[in-house]
Amino acid sequence: MSSTTTTTTISGPEILRLFPDDVNPSIIGSGAAQSSSGNDLEGYDEEQIRLMDEVCIVIDSDDKPIGSGSKKICHQMVNINKGLLHRAFSVFLFDPQGKMLLQQRATEKITFPDMWTNTCCSHPLGIPGETGVTLEESIMGVKRAAVRKLDHELGIPPAQVSIEEFKFLTRIHYISPSDGKWGEHEIDYILFIQPKAPVTLNINPNEVQDTRWVTPEDLKSMFSDSQLKFTPWFKLICQSMLFEWWDHLDSGLDKYLNETEIRRMLEPPKVEA
Repeated sequence: MSSTTTTTTISGPEILRLFPDDVNPSIIGSGAAQSSSGNDLEGYDEEQIRLMDEVCIVIDSDDKPIGSGSKKICHQMVNINKGLLHRAFSVFLFDPQGKMLLQQRATEKITFPDMWTNTCCSHPLGIPGETGVTLEESIMGVKRAAVRKLDHELGIPPAQVSIEEFKFLTRIHYISPSDGKWGEHEIDYILFIQPKAPVTLNINPNEVQDTRWVTPEDLKSMFSDSQLKFTPWFKLICQSMLFEWWDHLDSGLDKYLNETEIRRMLEPPKVEA
């Protein structure tokens, strides 16, 4: 694992200067060179390699779009350490009784394989409907992306997770290495959703190897189990506000919604080897 866990925040014009062949100045675009070429993805799962060609939204530290770049480019530590930053989201889905759905990432995943995390963690893409410049537009974009990814990863039908049911809480800016080559540097939109009826799961084994519905006490017990590994962003959120938000799921959550300030969490927790 790389010992580098800090990054330099630089401007949009500087990002475009540093990555002329990798960052497309158009937010909606096809990205740059195909990620499936080259040797840096040799040996990984074929489907996960294909997904590295998805187009992420490249942003500055104020969450303003600069352009677009492939998922591969955005997750390479060599680029992250130069300041490359992209937009993401984390969904926390609860059942009608208030239990939260966790997933364990598949072994095939290129970043953070086998780790437990919140319900769904992914990216809005540089495609119509998922981008945004203003905060309001961007929130709507990540909600649409969340519906897409809940279906892709967990097989939850879009009709069971309507956009209107998602609640936006805040954004966190964090950086975490996965290993010496790959990592995350994101501004992550935190979304809660508690559908009125139970959702149907049909998990995609290439994305998710296990799921659990947990209470706060269950989750704390999991954290005390040294055999279990958790994604760094999930640990950051749990160590800061998750349990307080969870306590107010049924009453009083409104006071935590729609934060406009970005929470800076740039000192990552230790990632287990």
